[in-house]
Amino acid sequence: MNTVTLWRPTGPAELALVEESGWTAWPPRLADQPIFYPVLNEDYATRIARDWNVKASGVGFVTRFEIEKVFLDWYDVQQAGGQTILEYWIPAEDLEEFNRHIVGKIEVVAEFR
Repeated sequence: MNTVTLWRPTGPAELALVEESGWTAWPPRLADQPIFYPVLNEDYATRIARDWNVKASGVGFVTRFEIEKVFLDWYDVQQAGGQTILEYWIPAEDLEEFNRHIVGKIEVVAEFR
């Protein structure tokens, strides 16, 4: 099975819900969050966690996980800024299916305060 490595910057509230899932799933989006944004490189995730999540909640985490490539191929990579600012835009209604295609555990790879 081919997988793709993705990263997700997150704050403590979202991370607590990931932990509750046994580190296997992302929580449903809130009503004002129609899109789930995993990113394609650790540097971009680090910048968001360090520069945005810390300001918003006092701590930011960078997570890493694998997802089946065959599932991810249904979505286009979005360039959200510079050449390395790459992410997927997963509609909130697709997140449950997205979670079913995660391979292994979601891991915390960095923490910023």
